[in-house]
Amino acid sequence: MLNRRHLRVKVLQALYAFHQTGGDIKAQEKNLLQSIDKVYEMYIWMLSLISEVANYAEIDAIERSNKHIKTEEDKNPDLKILSNRFITTLNDNKEYLVSAKKYKVEWTFEPELAKTLFTILKNAPEYAEYLKHTGDTIQTDKDIIKFIFKKVILKSSLAEQVFEDKFIFWPVDKDVLQALIAKTFKNFASEDAKQNKLAEVTGNWEEDREFIVTLFEQNIRHDKEYQTMIAEKTQNWEPERIAMMDTLLMKMAITEFINFTSVPVKVTINEYLEISKEFSTPKSNSFLNGILDKILIELKAQKKINKIGRGLIE
Repeated sequence: MLNRRHLRVKVLQALYAFHQTGGDIKAQEKNLLQSIDKVYEMYIWMLSLISEVANYAEIDAIERSNKHIKTEEDKNPDLKILSNRFITTLNDNKEYLVSAKKYKVEWTFEPELAKTLFTILKNAPEYAEYLKHTGDTIQTDKDIIKFIFKKVILKSSLAEQVFEDKFIFWPVDKDVLQALIAKTFKNFASEDAKQNKLAEVTGNWEEDREFIVTLFEQNIRHDKEYQTMIAEKTQNWEPERIAMMDTLLMKMAITEFINFTSVPVKVTINEYLEISKEFSTPKSNSFLNGILDKILIELKAQKKINKIGRGLIE
């Protein structure tokens, strides 16, 4: 699921888009919230693809039965996976069905994908072992589905391309998707579809929504003030030499210092230093650390940091 670091990245992306396009705050705020929903949509599409691959066994059996020269296996294909408990309960899960309808999940635009992935699965030793195994349970049924997800779909360059084309932030959100699917495997512990719950995109959406909206709005509202604050501490640096991402990350950190009373300053600094490693320059980490330390000292002296709870300021 999306943790606070992922949410900060979403805000960073929204702020970057806002400053690049000069769009209005409400429009970009809407885009920010939609970017969270896109993660959930991507999750539903992936669940659908997993189901599509498993259910392709039936199409494959029909194709094999129409061959001119048939082997014994062609004549008697093993369709065990069609009764896989994870797949059958997923396809009966109301929450999943409603979401699939909402996002208009339909794989006809890429008809070769399920076929390609099922062919890989069909030729895998793990699938042969699954077909031979007797006495299956919901757990053993989930094991082969995990294999389909991790070793077939995620290893497929075609699947990678399809999701990258459909979801602009696929490279960034891919690890969140894996966490959501892992949570789903954990949640699906019953053969009763009504008891199995899909994963939630965040731990507490009400709190997380307030966090990202406040972080986004306060950052823009005090943009000039925070820019001046940064400029005073970077007088020895030519403005054009400071990466835009570095500036945005510092402004976000300042916003958290001042506006988020329950977030420890150390957590704020560490989070943005980690984000800078992925989204900015190789030297950004040490640069941001030095500048934020100076700004933090000044804000403390001005009594602008008011954290609630022990140990949140130091």
